[in-house]
Amino acid sequence: MVEEKAVREALEGIGIIGTKRTIGQLNLIRDIVISEEGIKIYLANTGLAPMMEEITKNTVQKTIEEMDGAGKVTVEYTGVKAQELNEVKNIIAVMSGKGGVGKSLVSGLVAIALKRAGYDVGILDADITGPSIPKMFGVSLSPTGNESGIMPVMSKTGIGMMSINLILPDEGEAVIWRGPLIANAIKQFGNDVLWGKLDYLIIDLPPGTADAPLTVMQSFPITGVIIVYTPQDLVDMIVRKALSMATKLEKKVLGVVENMSYLYVPEIDKKIEIFGKSRGEQMAKTANAPLLGQIPIDPEMAKLCDAGSIEDYEGEIITSLSEKLLEVLK
Repeated sequence: MVEEKAVREALEGIGIIGTKRTIGQLNLIRDIVISEEGIKIYLANTGLAPMMEEITKNTVQKTIEEMDGAGKVTVEYTGVKAQELNEVKNIIAVMSGKGGVGKSLVSGLVAIALKRAGYDVGILDADITGPSIPKMFGVSLSPTGNESGIMPVMSKTGIGMMSINLILPDEGEAVIWRGPLIANAIKQFGNDVLWGKLDYLIIDLPPGTADAPLTVMQSFPITGVIIVYTPQDLVDMIVRKALSMATKLEKKVLGVVENMSYLYVPEIDKKIEIFGKSRGEQMAKTANAPLLGQIPIDPEMAKLCDAGSIEDYEGEIITSLSEKLLEVLK
C-alpha cells in the first residue's frame, strides 16, 4: 500500500493551470485518507475557476493512480476561505512620506530581487488610487476566483500580484473612493486573495501617513518597513514623518532606499547628482537602519517599466538589494 508521505509529495508538485504555482505552493491539500479501498484526497478549491477545478482533479487522479499500490483514487473539493490557507512568512511594506519618489519601482525591484534569490514572492499593490505595479510588470489579465477566494495574477517570472487595476474594466479609470472604501479594498486584497505559501509578500503602500497606509500597518503582521526617498533638501522632513509613523505603530524599519540618486553618463564615466548630493548616510542615520540601495536614473530601467518588462532589468542594484535586505532579515 502506498504511503501518505509519498502521496503528499506527489500532490505538492502538481501544477495548477494558469497560475505558475503548484498545489503545495497554494496550500490546497486538506486531507489524504488511505485505506484498502483506495485513496481519497480532499483539496480546497479556493480561487479555482470551474475549468481549473476539473483539470486539477483529472491531473491529480491520473498522477496518484500511476503510483504503485495506489488503487482507486477519488478527489473531493472543500470550500476553504483564502485567509485560512495563506501562510506568508514575511510581509514587507514599502512606504514614503510623499508621492512621486519611486515607491512602486522599489517595491517591484525588491520583489524581483527576492524572486531571483530563489524565494516565493507576491506583491500587493495597496495604492488603490494610483496603482502602477501591473503596468510595470506587463500584467493585464483579470484575476480568477470563486466565493472562497481570488487567485493572484502571475508575472512572467512567477511573482503573484493583486492590484485594483486588474479588476477595473479600464486601467485608466479613476478610483474615486472615500477612505473607508479604500481601507476595505486593501483588507480584502490581504484576506480574500489566495497567496498560499509565500516567503515574502511586498506591499506597495500609498504615499503619506493617512488612512490607507495606516490600514495596512494595523491590518497586516508587518515584518518590517522599507522607506523610499529622493536626494532633495525637503526629503529629510518627509522621511522623518514616515519614520515617526513606523515607530508609533511599532514596526521595524528594515532600511532606506534612495531613488534617483544619480545619472551615470558612460561617455565621460561620471555620475551626475541631478537632484543634489546623495543623502544616503544621513537618511540611514536618521532611520537608524541600513542604506539598502541607491537607485540611479537609468533610461534603460525607465524604458523597461514603460514596456511592462521590468523583470528583464539586469542592473547591479537588483543583486545589491537582495543581499542587503536578506542580511537585515537574518
